[in-house]
Amino acid sequence: MAHLSGNEQATVVTALKHAAPYIRMFKRKVFVLKAGGEAFVSPATTRALVEQVGILHEVGIRVVLVHGGGLQSTRLAETRGVPSQLIDGRRVTNKDALEIAATVLNDQINPMILAAFQDLDVPAVGICGKDARVIKAHQRPRVVREGHDGETVDYGYVGDIDDIDAEILFAHLNNGEVPVISPMSAAADGTILNINADTVAAAVASAVGAEKLILATTAPGILETRDDPGSLISYIDIAGLAKLRDDGLLADGMLPKAAAIEKALTGGVPRVHVISSQLPDSLLLEIFTNEGTGTLVVNDIEHLSPAEQTS
Repeated sequence: MAHLSGNEQATVVTALKHAAPYIRMFKRKVFVLKAGGEAFVSPATTRALVEQVGILHEVGIRVVLVHGGGLQSTRLAETRGVPSQLIDGRRVTNKDALEIAATVLNDQINPMILAAFQDLDVPAVGICGKDARVIKAHQRPRVVREGHDGETVDYGYVGDIDDIDAEILFAHLNNGEVPVISPMSAAADGTILNINADTVAAAVASAVGAEKLILATTAPGILETRDDPGSLISYIDIAGLAKLRDDGLLADGMLPKAAAIEKALTGGVPRVHVISSQLPDSLLLEIFTNEGTGTLVVNDIEHLSPAEQTS
């Protein structure tokens, strides 16, 4: 066993003392974590995130993990010569794109995450919505695109969520397992559907009464100036988020995230965190320190504690 210096010992003890109140506060609570495909580009990056989830699990926080796979789907589509089309940050899914999404989400990323949990001896169970029927959905009809003079969009084999079967998730959580959800489902007639992972995570968080929804993305959080990491917003409420969107400061993948955040907050989730999946240990820093690393979003800033507003 390696021996720690006096300074290192003091650092460890101080960190544990600082984390203890958060552990007491969140023990037995449910967190829903959504991580995009960029967190799972390799077994090493997957393990880095899963290790953090494993620590939350070991201190008694119950975690549901929803994963995306947009980056991998785009890459696989390129190798197969299949065009990728995103409209307002949401992927249009034709038959070829649906097959790619199913391959990436259900056959590649979900098993890789489960393997990482198994390697760390953390019980986990893979849930591919189309099989387990956790996500009940219907195929999205043509929709009118906002701000485009009545233009309609056919998103193809994309699902809109009708319901989340929370009982299945609680059965796994009560059994000490981490549910790992792939954001796919099937309509009542068996049609396979692809669903935005942020949307799934928000619906799941509301359904299980989560204490927190955490969205891990490539950005450090919500930015006041697009592509400027120095403009990170530490905390914001629904009204502030809506103003950013109305002012055109949210674009591409941040648009469905903003919609998911609002859905979660209005659905009873008290805190939503947007953090970077690229920053080492960002999940632990966000949960166990008052300063955090990303953006905290709430219904109303007035509901923040003085300590949260100071940070």
